[in-house]
Amino acid sequence: MALTRSELREKIMIILYQIDIYKEQKITYDINSVIKENLTIDNEFVKDIVFGVITYADELDKIANKYMKDWTIDRLDKNGTAILRMAIYELKYMDTPEIVVINEAVLLAKKYCDEAVKNIINAVLDRIIKE
Repeated sequence: MALTRSELREKIMIILYQIDIYKEQKITYDINSVIKENLTIDNEFVKDIVFGVITYADELDKIANKYMKDWTIDRLDKNGTAILRMAIYELKYMDTPEIVVINEAVLLAKKYCDEAVKNIINAVLDRIIKE
């Protein structure tokens, strides 16, 4: 059964979260293996975003920090960081409509983050698209 884009984004968030933990704990990992652990099907959308976020993480963090008020992305929890990086990547490098990116990010944040982090993610993405 094919997963919806919303379900795929949730998988991407989990994959990015897991990779972040591996990096923090200095555990060796292979990106493709982490993807396969979390997703039984081969999916280009997932690969594009996971590899893109990892490749451009520093740039994505700079963009996020530029639009945060009195915060930085490293203060967010790991779920919030994964969601925000994924959404900024999708806004910058993919053709997904802006409203879809924001709605999907906020829905994930509602499910996995506290209210403050959800609000920060929403505000940052809103500021990015308004510029």
